[in-house]
Amino acid sequence: MKTENIRSYRLRAHHLDQKVSFSGLTDAAGACGLQNSPPGAWESALFHRVEGCTLQQLRDAIYRDKILLQAWSFRGAPVVFPTSQSDIFLTPLLAEKGEEPWIYTMGITAALDYVRMSFEDLLSRTMKAAAYLNHHTVKSKEALDRTLADIIERELPEEKKKYWRAPSMYGCPDRQTVGDAAVSFLLRPCSFSSRVVFSERQGTSPTFTSFRNWTGHEPETVPDREKELVRKYLHCYGPATQTSFMGWLGCSRQQAVRLWNTVSDEMEPVKAGGKERYILSGDRDALVYAPAAGEKLVLLGAHDPYLDIKDREIILEDKSLQKIVWRTTANPGVVLKGGRIAGIWRSRAQKNSLEIRITLFETLAEGERKTLQNLAEEYAAFRCQKLKSCKLEIGIF
Repeated sequence: MKTENIRSYRLRAHHLDQKVSFSGLTDAAGACGLQNSPPGAWESALFHRVEGCTLQQLRDAIYRDKILLQAWSFRGAPVVFPTSQSDIFLTPLLAEKGEEPWIYTMGITAALDYVRMSFEDLLSRTMKAAAYLNHHTVKSKEALDRTLADIIERELPEEKKKYWRAPSMYGCPDRQTVGDAAVSFLLRPCSFSSRVVFSERQGTSPTFTSFRNWTGHEPETVPDREKELVRKYLHCYGPATQTSFMGWLGCSRQQAVRLWNTVSDEMEPVKAGGKERYILSGDRDALVYAPAAGEKLVLLGAHDPYLDIKDREIILEDKSLQKIVWRTTANPGVVLKGGRIAGIWRSRAQKNSLEIRITLFETLAEGERKTLQNLAEEYAAFRCQKLKSCKLEIGIF
C-alpha cells in the first residue's frame, strides 16, 4: 500500500480534503472525536472541517443546542463528539473484569494501599457518589474531586477516615487529600458511565455535571456500540494494527483485543510500510483508488485528530523532525501540504490580536507562502482576533 494513498485516504476520512457544510457538523465531529486538550483544540479542528463556521456557532452547538458534548473519553482525554453518539465514545471504554488498569488509573495503587481499599470497592463508591451530579454542577476539577471525596467519606468506616483525609502523596499535599486524589483517578470510568460530563465553561474554569442533568435525558442506546467505535478508528486511521488501536484508546491489551475482535469479520490485512496492518474491507476501494491529495495547504492545530497516530512516518518521514512535532507537552500546530507535514506553527495572543510564527521544513513557492498568510488571517478572524503579524521562516534543526 503506497504512502501517498494512505495520506489521501485519511485526509478524506478526516474531512480535511474538502470542508463540509455546517449541516455536516456532527459528521465532522463524529468521525473519530475531537480531543480538547489544550482547551479550544476541538474548535480549531472543526474550523478546518466545517465551511464558514464561526466560534459562536460552535459554542452554541455544544452549550446551547447541545448537539455536541464534551466528556473524558479515549486515553482519558477530554473529547468533543456528537451527543447522540455518547454511547459509542463512552460506554465501550468501560473495562470488563480482568481488563484494568487503564493508563489513567495505573497510579492509584499508592492511594489504595494507604487507605486499604480495593480498586473495585473504591470505584463502586465513586460511581455512587457521582449521582450527586444528577442535580448539581461543580466548578473546577479540584472542586469536583473534593466534592465526591466528601460524599464518599460519609460512608467510610470510622477507622479509614483519617487515612482518607491525610495529605495526598501525589504532589499537592497542601491542597489535596488522599481521598481527593483517589477520586481523581476514577473520574474517567465515571465518565464512561455518563455520570460525569463537562458543562459550560466559566471563564478559565471547566464545570462538571452528569449527562442526564446536562441534556435532560439518558444517553441514546446505539446498537453494536463496541463495533462502531472500532469501525470509526479503522475508517479514520487504517491501515492500522491492534497495538495502535490499544494506544489510541489507552486501555489494557485484553480490552483492546476484545473490542478489536468484534469486527474481525469486517476487516482484512494489507501491507503498509513493510508491515501487516488492517483496514475495513468496505474501505479497500477508497484506499486503493484514493485520488491524489494534491498540494493543498492547511494550518492544522496541535492535537488535531489527523495527527493522533503512531505511524508518524506516513505524514513525516524524518524522525528528527517528528520529535519537534510530537512533544511530551506543548505540541505546535503543523503546516500540512498534501497531507504531509511541511512545517510547524505557533500563535501568541495579545489582547485582541494574534501573532503567528510559521517554521517551514522545506522551501515553498511564493504563491504558497501567500496562501499561508491568508490561512493565518482566516484563523485569526475565526478566533475573533486581528492578525498582528505572520512570520515565515525556514527551520534549521
